[in-house]
Amino acid sequence: MRSLTARRSVGALVVAAGALLASAVPAFAHVTVQPGSAQQGGYTAVAFRVPNESDTASTVKIEVNLPMDHPMASVRTQPLPGWTAVLEKSKLDKPLDSHGQQITEAVSKITWTADAGTRIAPGQFQEFRVSLGALPSDTDKLTFKALQTYDNGEVVRWIEDSKDGQPEPAKPAPTLSLTKAGAAAGAPADHHSDDAAGKPDAAAAKSSDSTARTLGVVGIVVGVVGAALGAAGLRRRSAQS
Repeated sequence: MRSLTARRSVGALVVAAGALLASAVPAFAHVTVQPGSAQQGGYTAVAFRVPNESDTASTVKIEVNLPMDHPMASVRTQPLPGWTAVLEKSKLDKPLDSHGQQITEAVSKITWTADAGTRIAPGQFQEFRVSLGALPSDTDKLTFKALQTYDNGEVVRWIEDSKDGQPEPAKPAPTLSLTKAGAAAGAPADHHSDDAAGKPDAAAAKSSDSTARTLGVVGIVVGVVGAALGAAGLRRRSAQS
């Protein structure tokens, strides 16, 4: 009876451990903006990171829609060998003032199409770099809805909004968080920085801290399960002797 109780206890621990691991380990295979944050009112360079989630098909096109409720006057793509980038512009309902000039249209969509022989194969990812600015000062985030096309015709729509306090949707849209100007507010703005995407920021540090905590939780769970299994084995040996 004691052995049966021990086995049930171990089984319960394993189930609980599985549930904890499922909730503790974040999903990484999403289309994201890297880094995840930038300063309001400034200029930055970001990379749209596109992982290939399919085991049998390859990604051959990625479309990124820019938020037209917060248009940006300057949008530039960095050349990427094997890919052709096309920028589409849309008329603005209200002209945008940029360094004393009235801008009446802004980039609303960027499409990267793979050239012949180029693809994002299974198990791979690609980054598509863009310079953006000036970033708006009246919102705390920008959402870039994206469509990922595979060579088998499948289209994955990364367009769902992530809301605070709610579980992450299955296909979240890439989101860039915007922070208020801090201690460096008096420094001159880098209008066309190509280094911003490679510099560590608060979001990256927070991500690293979350990963470390996740690994810590995983270690604790594995330790508890191992101890329970050992105890169950000792009880079985005692019962048999």
